[in-house]
Amino acid sequence: MAVILQVDFKMEGPFGQEMAEGFAGLAKSINEEEGFLWKIWTENSDAKEAGGIYLFETKEAAQKYLNMHTERLKGFGIEPVNAKIFEVNEELTKINHGPLK
Repeated sequence: MAVILQVDFKMEGPFGQEMAEGFAGLAKSINEEEGFLWKIWTENSDAKEAGGIYLFETKEAAQKYLNMHTERLKGFGIEPVNAKIFEVNEELTKINHGPLK
């Protein structure tokens, strides 16, 4: 069963196009993570927050990524990291055109 990983944290920036340019390499590397399906990058420059919504094939893959990502963010001086893992109700998600792959 697919799972959603929701992550957010405080960050001073960059945001917008500067963020897209600065984090392109990181975005490409996420594609190589075990069980990873997709990510929607989130940002709120006014609140100085960033994060993402991820879809993983399994809860184990999501948790493994979260553990690694939390340590990586700590290395950048970013903490705390807020995160939740949710199981996806695929039947209802299909009705609302949610991407499941």
